[in-house]
Amino acid sequence: MTAGLLPPLLLWPTGLPEVSLLYALTLALLVAFWLGRVAREARRGRVPRVGWWFVPGLLTLLLARVGDLPALFGIGAGLLLLAEYWPAAYGRPRRRPRLAWPLFGLLLALGLLTSSLLAGQANLPTVLVTLLSLLAGLAGLLAAALYPTPARREKAQGFALRWQQPQLPEWPEFSVTLTGQGARLTNTSPQPLKVVGWSPRSVNAWLPPRNEEGRLLDLLGSGQSAFLPLSERETGVRVWYVTPQKPEQTRLFRADWVPSTPQTATPAHLLN
Repeated sequence: MTAGLLPPLLLWPTGLPEVSLLYALTLALLVAFWLGRVAREARRGRVPRVGWWFVPGLLTLLLARVGDLPALFGIGAGLLLLAEYWPAAYGRPRRRPRLAWPLFGLLLALGLLTSSLLAGQANLPTVLVTLLSLLAGLAGLLAAALYPTPARREKAQGFALRWQQPQLPEWPEFSVTLTGQGARLTNTSPQPLKVVGWSPRSVNAWLPPRNEEGRLLDLLGSGQSAFLPLSERETGVRVWYVTPQKPEQTRLFRADWVPSTPQTATPAHLLN
């Protein structure tokens, strides 16, 4: 909540009498809620996309109050709703978020805030730029700091995990959905899981996880899936994986089923 209290500290005494303390506190609650959402999504391996529209939406709400323009209030509220409820508001980046530009934004906001406090007042452009840099910097910092780090391990070490005594979790952390070409392995746990190898039940194999396009997957985030090619006569799979908290402890997921006949062949959804 400390970050959420910065907007009223900036707006109330800085020469914007149109912005009351109650209105500033309302904006602060919106900021705290959004930063909490960014933090939760970052732990799941996702960063803001359309979710970045929260920042211009909040600034539009501020301009609506300062300029007494009700139309801007509607636009700002619409941007906030898009940032929260748009289906692709958050997504998985191609690479890990970096800290360079969030730190630059925070330093810029700190410099503007310090000069405003020393001068005793600030004009509207200064307030807007400060808020823009502050919000973007804080959100980027959370996304980069809380983004899950996959366990670094050589291929030989990953193969060595195959022969360790695995741990069988009390509750399955994957689900298996059978398709016409194989099975879809989905991470149903709230944390990212690293699949180090898998094998059909009928053979003693060691295969890397891939997506449906055939690309290797290093880490399965919460809700993310991998494609396991299987024959129609296969009766199960074995999946070896580790968690970020205990990368040295091998876990085993097992799923078994009875092959369906052509007359009863339908997609099946299996937990364990």
